Amino acid sequence: MKCFSRYLPYIFRPPNTILSSSCHTEADIISTVEFNHTGELLATGDKGGRVVIFQREQESKNQPHRRGEYNVYSTFQSHEPEFDYLKSLEIEEKINKIRWLPQQNAAYFLLSTNDKTVKLWKISERDKRPEGYNLKDDDGRIRDPSTITTLRVPVLQPMDLMVEATPRRVFANAHTYHINSISVNSDYETYMSADDLRINLWNLEITNRSFNIVDIKPANMEELTEVITAAEFHPNQCNTFVYSSSKGTIRLCDMRAMALCDKHSKFFEEPEDPSNRSFFSEIISSISDVKFSHSGRYMMTRDYLTVKVWDLNMENRPIETYQVHDYLRSKLCSLYENDCIFDKFECVWNGSDSVIMTGSYNNFFRMFDRNTKRDVTLEASRENSKPRAILKPRKVCVGGKRRKDEISVDSLDFSKKILHTAWHPSENIIAVAATNNLYIFQDKVN
Repeated sequence: MKCFSRYLPYIFRPPNTILSSSCHTEADIISTVEFNHTGELLATGDKGGRVVIFQREQESKNQPHRRGEYNVYSTFQSHEPEFDYLKSLEIEEKINKIRWLPQQNAAYFLLSTNDKTVKLWKISERDKRPEGYNLKDDDGRIRDPSTITTLRVPVLQPMDLMVEATPRRVFANAHTYHINSISVNSDYETYMSADDLRINLWNLEITNRSFNIVDIKPANMEELTEVITAAEFHPNQCNTFVYSSSKGTIRLCDMRAMALCDKHSKFFEEPEDPSNRSFFSEIISSISDVKFSHSGRYMMTRDYLTVKVWDLNMENRPIETYQVHDYLRSKLCSLYENDCIFDKFECVWNGSDSVIMTGSYNNFFRMFDRNTKRDVTLEASRENSKPRAILKPRKVCVGGKRRKDEISVDSLDFSKKILHTAWHPSENIIAVAATNNLYIFQDKVN
């Protein structure tokens, strides 16, 4: 297991506002984190509908250690609060997911979504401005044509670098229920958006039409037994995707088989152990996230207590199961009462699919090495880490005598939770969102 040192914590703040780490509003809470395909950019979205993009510092001969640090590159308002007058429902501006498109030219493109609307954003740089217009002054005022006696050729003049974010497409009015997932296809021409009961397939160039590829809504809503919790396209096969459900099952679908993928190609489910059956069994088995490995051979699912790795060729049980915080099993009753049992934790692979990472409570996050079967608990906290300091493993004491470096399970702060994490696609650099703070760590460089 790698030793991770803390690079810099980035406090996620709204523009032109100064907030201390102990003082933040609901709108400042980070709701999604995502690296782009090269890892040079890192995007975060928050409950206030803002997207903040960080850019990685370029390596310099004078300061080689600065390579890896991320600084703010662009900030823009992606979504605004809306109101559905037909249903008398307020639509939150919270950013649920961000997904990058592969870079094709000098500009960057990303998809961001709230509960109802997906937007395609273009992020571009401008360091020149045109001057020398014939029909208007340099300040933009229209000139009197009678005063124009000569013809000027406009020229481009250097200017301070400006990063612009412009909405190129708005994909709206296709979801009755809240969008929980978006995923870009490997053909880079289409993407899908999933809500509680339906999954739609979109062309990135067409905003007024989408194709419904999954619909699990029953004719009688009283017969509803499960909802869609997450969905993702296969990284290499553009016809294959998976979606998970609140019953702890995963369905793999092939769009070549039929247009409406109500009948799955594969069905992944682990038989329940009767000895572990309890009132909370169905709640804690609900899958909150599903991710294909980069190789496309495996997929990973996260439920409340565990992370499971599945081989796509074996449907009856996972090949690996990792306990994230099994010490909470005795606390399920109180976690149910304070609604923490419904928290949706995400999970991520490292670039080589050899290590997986997911979050927990008390600002803890867990890493599991699939090769050595070792695991570690680390903490994202301003109080116990300094820049470039090595993160010390944390341990939770369940009962009996507590050691000095351990924390009692009764002392865990359930209001501090790591729900959203991201891993650099090719290096050991991770981003961890802790409420309104964004921490970026990298493995220790000797």
